[in-house]
Amino acid sequence: MRISLRQWQVFVAVADAGTTAAAGARLALSQSATSAALNELEAQLPSLLFDRIGRRLILNAQGRALLDPARGLLAASADLEAMAGAGRPASATGVPLQLRIGASTTIGNYLLPARVAALLADQPHVDVDLRIGNSAEVVAAVQRLEVDLGLIEGPCHESGLNVLPWQQDALVIVAAASPLSARPDLSDLSAARWLLREPGSGTREAVEQAVLPHLHHFARAMQLGSTEAIKQAAAAGLGVACLSRHAVADLVALGSLRILNTPLPPLSRQLWVVHHPGKHVPPPLRALLGLAADAFASG
Repeated sequence: MRISLRQWQVFVAVADAGTTAAAGARLALSQSATSAALNELEAQLPSLLFDRIGRRLILNAQGRALLDPARGLLAASADLEAMAGAGRPASATGVPLQLRIGASTTIGNYLLPARVAALLADQPHVDVDLRIGNSAEVVAAVQRLEVDLGLIEGPCHESGLNVLPWQQDALVIVAAASPLSARPDLSDLSAARWLLREPGSGTREAVEQAVLPHLHHFARAMQLGSTEAIKQAAAAGLGVACLSRHAVADLVALGSLRILNTPLPPLSRQLWVVHHPGKHVPPPLRALLGLAADAFASG
């Protein structure tokens, strides 16, 4: 059996894209070359990897069993290439060490930029690829081995991943100056319009877990697709929001938002690091996040 890394790469791309044409576009291959590589791979195996339904290729049981190991093989190959050059200065290799991080929106927009800047000032041979999405999207990227680590704002509900607590994030309830008094009671909060992220967002899950036990339900709610949109909507007087203190610091300093003094207890949430067991974590990435040397030692 002589299966190449390219053939495994084509297999993973087809599994993700659903057609050989779309997979070929991702890999900069023609559809015919992609189909040929997939056919050559399947010819060396005891059974096919996909069910053919029209133009779609749907993973069958054999394909599903091989998908994660194939992702791990490709990630290990990329890690090996990076590690081979990591001990030499960038001028010697010509290729910087790239750290790929997935982060949910609050972490990516407000917590990581200063850390990344400090790392790059100390280690200029490092490049950082920061991909921002909601927590569900970040976990999916970790599962597909598209990133070295994921940082999320809510619990990880997927099995097969390593999950470590990272740091606590204080939450505050904010509004513009006019809609509510600075000291609203629970009835005021229950009657207010709440500005919320979409389902799948770690911020949405954290707000529900922190606030709903006290209010029982949101009588009125408006869903917005980003933390920045919620901040601006709250500043415009559209309602109240529960957000990270880091995320609202700028508008609070400007006076556009104020932190409400409510009868709710102090609110916070745990931020998490999510890691695929088959993914190597480069030392500069551990340093960026302040992780112990033995964190994810099995990776």
